[in-house]
Amino acid sequence: MKKLTKGKMWCFAVGQFGWSLLSALITNWLVYFYQPDEASQAAGQTLFIPQGRVILGVATIIGAIAAVGRIFDAVTDPLIANLSDRSKNPEGRRIPFMRRIAIPFALITVLVFCAPVNGVSAVNGVWLLVTLLLFYLFMTTYCTPYNALISELGTTQDTRISISTYISVTFLLGSAIGYAAPYIWGPLTPVLGRVGAIRATFAILAAVGLVALFVPTFTIREKDYIKAVPSNDNAFSSLAKTFKNKDFRIFVGSDVLYFVALTIFQTGLPFFITTLMKLPETMTTILYIAMTLLSFACYPLVNMLAHRLNKKRLVLIGFIGLSCAYIVTAVSGLFGPGGMVWGVLVVVVAAFPMAILGILPQAIVADIAQADAMVTGEKREGMFFAARTFAFKMGQSLSMLLFTAFASISPATGLGYRIAAITATVICLAGAVVLSRYNEKKILGIIVPKQDAGA
Repeated sequence: MKKLTKGKMWCFAVGQFGWSLLSALITNWLVYFYQPDEASQAAGQTLFIPQGRVILGVATIIGAIAAVGRIFDAVTDPLIANLSDRSKNPEGRRIPFMRRIAIPFALITVLVFCAPVNGVSAVNGVWLLVTLLLFYLFMTTYCTPYNALISELGTTQDTRISISTYISVTFLLGSAIGYAAPYIWGPLTPVLGRVGAIRATFAILAAVGLVALFVPTFTIREKDYIKAVPSNDNAFSSLAKTFKNKDFRIFVGSDVLYFVALTIFQTGLPFFITTLMKLPETMTTILYIAMTLLSFACYPLVNMLAHRLNKKRLVLIGFIGLSCAYIVTAVSGLFGPGGMVWGVLVVVVAAFPMAILGILPQAIVADIAQADAMVTGEKREGMFFAARTFAFKMGQSLSMLLFTAFASISPATGLGYRIAAITATVICLAGAVVLSRYNEKKILGIIVPKQDAGA
């Protein structure tokens, strides 16, 4: 088998840029588009679906649809992972899936925002539900095989940390460009109108994402680097075996809580900035990019510390740091300095934790997957990453219900947004408590000696 070069690692990481850009359009702007605040409506945003907590007086239409989409997404993860793990395609178990789904994935991302009726209509609700389900299915079909390659291409601790670092860089870049969408739709709005400009912007960004999705599929020959034996388990048997791993269950428990908190924060960021900090919507882009650049500046330090300290300790630091950023968001604008100062403070506090949590969780899953394969003799890397995403996407479905419900509480004063940020703080701290029970020493004790013996 060939050794994976740094150049190939970057080619692989470009795929992460592609899917993170497409995902960012949904994560960052779906609620903003379909449940706009008063400022957005004043700027010309059309209402396409009923607003407010109209489902049993608790949930919003957009929240319920987004939650159903995430639950569907979670259920399909183990199914796609099993298909990939069992694949006998001569080109490999992962790359063929990624190559075939790239175009549908990019196309459906745009169609999510193309509701057919120009006004509030049940037809738009059905359209949104169907297109969002397809979006999550296509994203899973690309991302589940992609994530499995992290463990399979990263055959040593150092390689896994390097790959995780590179894909974290491209993930943040993709997310940052997704947040930059207002700077594209702004100049287009006088010509196309606000809704038309937003749709055109997402079409442009989806085309960029599509090119990135294709890069690893045409530059990496899977069979040159991986000698894999297809799994014979069915999806649910393989998923059950994966969750029998105690350390994996502990890690996933903490990961679910982290992603619930993160999704509440990411979904709410445009609202936190415009309503709580009283800044224009374009500042969402500036502050997120500033956070991204500052986080990049922390990457060398995180990478160095990851080689010298245990990953668990660093991730715990990341949890606590993000909790601090969330609580700063919750109190922003209540007293003291102006909105820009609050925004900069959130950026500074969140940057280092984002660097940690952008790099190390993927490497931890790869460690657990490799240790499990050494103990059981079964290589189920795809299912480990799918089981992780299965769990945290179930959590994300809850976060969408929570945020959209909170957002409907006194939106003019921002009370609901503050409740959302406080909720994210509490959930993030709970994730740290769960992660403290993860036995990293045992996992490394299984894989490191065997790697050393084969060196």
